[in-house]
Amino acid sequence: MIISATELKNNLGKYLRDCVRDRVIITSNGRKIAVLCSYEINADFFEPFIDDGVVSEKEAEAFNLNPKKMSYEEFLELAEASEKRYEYIDGEVYLLTAPGTMHQKILGELYILFYYWSRGKKCVPMLSPYDITLKKSPKDINVVEPDLVVICDLEEHLNQKDRYMGVPVLAVEILSESTRSRDTVKKLDLFMSSGVKEYWIVDPFEKEVAIYSFENNEITRIEKFKKEKTAVSCCFPDLKIKLKNIF
Repeated sequence: MIISATELKNNLGKYLRDCVRDRVIITSNGRKIAVLCSYEINADFFEPFIDDGVVSEKEAEAFNLNPKKMSYEEFLELAEASEKRYEYIDGEVYLLTAPGTMHQKILGELYILFYYWSRGKKCVPMLSPYDITLKKSPKDINVVEPDLVVICDLEEHLNQKDRYMGVPVLAVEILSESTRSRDTVKKLDLFMSSGVKEYWIVDPFEKEVAIYSFENNEITRIEKFKKEKTAVSCCFPDLKIKLKNIF
């Protein structure tokens, strides 16, 4: 079926119904310019072109197998144009997938415990998705989404877009199979090199919490807590988390 753009404008409802049975070709000044067709019938064709922000484990794994290199400015353009979530570490882009149920359950428990600890304090916990921009040097800019951070200078470092541009005191990552190596190597180095004072690596598989303390770009202390132990923050001695409450 071939119709003009004017016909489409005047009878949109009719042609939306018609396109379920047959493709509707639209013309302007005698030239074919567009096709109106049923999404349901042609979903297999259109799906790869639709950026709905939903990322499968396979898609993320394939993307991150050979991380794409780009400048910080190019990364900002990519992140702004896409519904998907990315991290930018050492000039490479990593695609984030939706976390699993176990991950989210642990994160929820942790946030509640951190929240009640923070009441009445200047320091506040913030949940992912929440971009944290960290600099190893003025030109070495990174953007990550830790699962949980504790920020003690929030008001002082909000920009005009309501984005936090300071350095959290404490960062938390909950391991998954797809992020384990990045969380335990690349992010450990990034947090150590950019001014974060403390890093918690929460391992749901081993039911373990490892706490790293940093000073002058070096690891000054490592403590690991398992089973019935209570994890105690180095920066905040009154922040104590019983592992049985999160695992």
